[in-house]
Amino acid sequence: MVTIESGAQAAYIVAALLFILALAGLSRHETAKAGNTFGIAGMALALAATIALAVDQDISGPGLALLIVAVLIGAAIGLHRASRVEMTAMPELIALLHSLVGLAAVIVGWNGYLHVEADLGGSEAALLRGQDMLGIHSAEVFIGVFIGAVTFTGSIVAYLKLSARIRSNPLMLPGKNILNIGALAVFGVLTAWFVIEPRLWPLIVVTVIALLLGWHLVASIGGGDMPVVVSMLNSYSGWAAAASGFLLENDLLIVTGALVGSSGAYLSYIMCQAMNRSFISVIAGGFGIEAGPADDTDYGRHREVTAEDVAKSLATADSVIITPGYGMAVAQAQHGVAELTRRLREKGVDVRFGVHPVAGRLPGHMNVLLAEAKVPYDIVLEMDEINDDFASTSVVLVIGANDTVNPAAVDDPGSPIAGMPVLRVWEAGNVIVFKRSMASGYAGVQNPLFFRENSAMLFGDAKDRVEDILRVL
Repeated sequence: MVTIESGAQAAYIVAALLFILALAGLSRHETAKAGNTFGIAGMALALAATIALAVDQDISGPGLALLIVAVLIGAAIGLHRASRVEMTAMPELIALLHSLVGLAAVIVGWNGYLHVEADLGGSEAALLRGQDMLGIHSAEVFIGVFIGAVTFTGSIVAYLKLSARIRSNPLMLPGKNILNIGALAVFGVLTAWFVIEPRLWPLIVVTVIALLLGWHLVASIGGGDMPVVVSMLNSYSGWAAAASGFLLENDLLIVTGALVGSSGAYLSYIMCQAMNRSFISVIAGGFGIEAGPADDTDYGRHREVTAEDVAKSLATADSVIITPGYGMAVAQAQHGVAELTRRLREKGVDVRFGVHPVAGRLPGHMNVLLAEAKVPYDIVLEMDEINDDFASTSVVLVIGANDTVNPAAVDDPGSPIAGMPVLRVWEAGNVIVFKRSMASGYAGVQNPLFFRENSAMLFGDAKDRVEDILRVL
């Protein structure tokens, strides 16, 4: 006879498989929509099984009502935010969602302490002591609270930076590396202490330390590395969820958290390689990286062009590469860019896109925007696939990109972005840069590209300028 509990466990296995299929689908443009559908189905199944399991365990009337109210409130908030968010605000929304996962892990950890360690004479504590599992439970509580608290405040800082509510420059406290290492050392000592003798004060201390450490880790990372930070926080939230799964004895939460944590860590590693950054230094809050000096170099004068000039250059070009950035997302210019691409291809111009791994403020941000505008997948190329082709390209359109096309990363060893692989757009015959002003990019670094002889600036809103070019064409 199939019981509710065995049915729920079977549903958890199916949900875990759906989550794995979701990750596999999201790895490619063509299958991303199916992957998203698998993820939604898996989460719906997991939620239904959990509610059924709670009802089967004779949850009280007020408890069931509270559960339903919590689900409805969460669903309403999620639907409201997801339906109204602009693509430009997606990075900060994701960071905010990560903070909620971290907060949930902290609450679950404290709940575990109050039910067991704080009540050592109770039935749950006696059962764990009889199974020699009390020490393991204490370790789960302590580690879960630590990971969750770091994720919570770290994600809040990432949200504030991404939404421009605070400056994106890295925080450089004196001895910041010692502070980070010291916090980890204290955490290790307190964990051993708590496992041996579970008391309230070590849990309070580690909660405060973890909250401060999460804030400091992300605050110490500069704006240029924020896409990696979002991916890193995604990984942290996964491990926080897995820690909660151990405390709640929920196998699906453990599996799901491990999937999110490992995939987020791997993505962060790939992005660090693409940016020539040390993975350890980034996840450790910029450990060993000192801020570069302010750039006050006089690069000369820039040259301005009009939409009519750009249209003429495009009409006579043999090949065009478009390199999008966050400015294209802000201006919502992707549909105009897609129409410009279609128009030029009809005229026989070879048009392709060069997308930097960290273009925008979220992994895959530009790819999603271009897919939304129906740009063909086969002409959207990664940096490594297209970098060698700039030298033989007639015109490059830099639409809202800045740090990812900055030659200072190659030419200036003292630059804060030195060593970061960039799109070598300056090797093309003509470079047209779409920008609102001459302001520096998100990393706060001036771009010498704007002053090169083969570069010209087209100022204004990118969407408006693209529409002006289309009218001329």
